[in-house]
Amino acid sequence: MAFEAILFDCDGVLVDSELIYVDVEREHLARIGLHYDLDEYMDRFQGLGGTDFWATLDRDHRALGKGPLPENFSADLDAATMERINRELSEIAGIKQLLQNHGGSRAVASSSRLARLVHKLQHTGLYAYFEPHIYSGEQVPNGKPAPDLFLFAAQKLGADPNSCLVIEDSANGVKAGLAAGMTVWGFIGGGHSHHGHADQLRQAGAHRIVDTHDDLAGLLRSGSTPA
Repeated sequence: MAFEAILFDCDGVLVDSELIYVDVEREHLARIGLHYDLDEYMDRFQGLGGTDFWATLDRDHRALGKGPLPENFSADLDAATMERINRELSEIAGIKQLLQNHGGSRAVASSSRLARLVHKLQHTGLYAYFEPHIYSGEQVPNGKPAPDLFLFAAQKLGADPNSCLVIEDSANGVKAGLAAGMTVWGFIGGGHSHHGHADQLRQAGAHRIVDTHDDLAGLLRSGSTPA
């Protein structure tokens, strides 16, 4: 089928940032007594909206009898994350070629804060491919896995949600796309992809699993239906 618009998640789909986030977050959380197995961390937090992310961490910290998260924790984590992003962040292989050849409507719909989202896209040379259709979870009442962000992006594009394709790398993102009534393809081409990643996305309801952006480009050219 031909899709009216494509809505891309950012982290782990457009830019190879998930490993950076996960490394820095787990390291800093361990310092305050919050130790998470990698698979557990990815399952619980990947793609989660910012408000829910911080609320969950705060609950976990309080459950240890330590009270709320330390006052400077968020600022320290933010500074460490930005340092790594500025030093290491790159786009995921094949995405620029795909965007150069794709002439249809598209948007970015990411849980990232808007200022950081714009920074990552500018840093990797992807901003011009999407501007002005760059949307953040900050702009809607409820973050992923709620459908708000994808519905907001579709509205801004003037697209029917039922005719939109979502490209997501997280279970929370897949659930959000499905809740919005969209076709959702799970993407496992990021550097953070792990054993069981594809199964995790399938279990969340992804209609198809895509390994690389070259594969995605081929499917879009062929007008492939979900499988």
